[in-house]
Parts: sequence; C-alpha cells; structure tokens
Amino acid sequence: MIQPNAPTASSRPIHRLIAIYAESHRHPVNEVIHCVCVPAIVLSALGLFWAIHAALACALAIAALLYYFSLSIPLAVGMVMMLAAMLGILALIPPGAVLSSSLVLFVLAWIGQFIGHKIEGKKPSFFDDLKFLLIGPLFVLSLLYRRCGIAF
Repeated sequence: MIQPNAPTASSRPIHRLIAIYAESHRHPVNEVIHCVCVPAIVLSALGLFWAIHAALACALAIAALLYYFSLSIPLAVGMVMMLAAMLGILALIPPGAVLSSSLVLFVLAWIGQFIGHKIEGKKPSFFDDLKFLLIGPLFVLSLLYRRCGIAF
C-alpha cells in the first residue's frame, strides 16, 4: 500500500518536487541544519525586503503563497501561519535594526546550509533549478506534517 505522502511516478507535482529536493537532504545532520536554516533564511530574506518597505515584504510573501496554494493547500496554510508569524516578528524589531539583523542572519543561515551540504556530499537543489529556493520551506514543513500525520 502506498502511503499518502510517498512520492510515486503518478504523484502530484508537490510530491515530486519534495522528493527531488529530498534527494540532496537525506543525511540526518543536514536535515536538522535545514530545519533551522531554511526558516532563518526566509525570515532574513523577508527582513531584507522589509528594510526597503514593509509592503514589499508582504507582497513577496503573498506572491510565494499564491505559488504554494497552486501546489498544496495544506502546505500553503502552514506557510500562511509561518509567514504571518515572521512578518509579525519583523514588525516587532526596531526599524533601524531590521536590515543589520537580517543581513547577519541571512549570511549565517546560508553558511549553515552549505555546511549541511558539505556533510551531505551533494550540492543544493537550487543549483539545478531556482524554484527549489521556494520548495525548501515546503520541504521543512513537510517533515513536520509527516511527523504529525498531516497529509499534503
């Protein structure tokens, strides 16, 4: 019997995308690093745009959510909660500190990502296709969904 989230040749696009992404994220240390660093990268990237203008960060979050809803409603709902929390965090940071803290977090999180891939021994998925920059957060969320038994 095929599990609901197990990728197959006839799976929905989200299952194929996550399966492709997972191919270079099998080492348990790399997986943990990604569970920390991917959300940190999303938060810091939003922060970089927030430093330009809060509406820009919100517009980019909405654009990403439109893509996520086209792939999976359950994962998109999770991303709505995650992105809303991140935008809320950015709203609480003093405006003068958003840019510098986002830059530091962005650099440190990417260093972590590349350390994870060095441990994994495989290059990041986005080297082959930039859309995997948007799939990374869904991969992390899918790990949580699988642990909680939530189908996507």
